[in-house]
Amino acid sequence: MVRETATSERDAVIQRLRDVGLRVTGPRLEVLQVLSASGHLDVEAITAAARDRLGTLTSQAVYDMLRHFLDTGLVTKFERPGFPAVFEIAEQPHHHALCTGCGRVENVEYEDPVPPKKGLRGWQMNDTEIIMKGRCPDCRKA
Repeated sequence: MVRETATSERDAVIQRLRDVGLRVTGPRLEVLQVLSASGHLDVEAITAAARDRLGTLTSQAVYDMLRHFLDTGLVTKFERPGFPAVFEIAEQPHHHALCTGCGRVENVEYEDPVPPKKGLRGWQMNDTEIIMKGRCPDCRKA
C-alpha cells in the first residue's frame, strides 16, 4: 500500500512537469517530491534533502530548477523578512502565518477580505495576501 502511494505521488509529479512543458529529470523530480512532502523549505533545506537521495546536487542547480518552477507556476515563493525565502508546491490560494522568532511558516485558510473602497483610487487589485505574524508554539515555550 505504501509503495502504491509513493508510485502514484511520483506519477503525479511527473505529470505536473510534463503539463508545464518541462523535461522530466531525476533532480527535478526529486526536488518536487521533497517540496510535495514538506513544503515551506528554503534552498539549502531542499538541496540537502534532495542530495541525500540523489548523492550529488548543488545549490545552484536547485536555484535554477526553482526559477523554472516559479516561471511555470509549479511552485510559489514566500519571502520571510530576516530569513531566507521558502518555497512550496503551488496549490489553492492560501495565506500564511509567520513566526517572527524562528521564521517558521504555516498555511492558513482564511477568507479574503474585500478591498477597501476608499484610498486606492485608480488601483486594480489582482491578488490578496494576508500574512499573520507572531510567535509559533515552539518559540513561545522557549
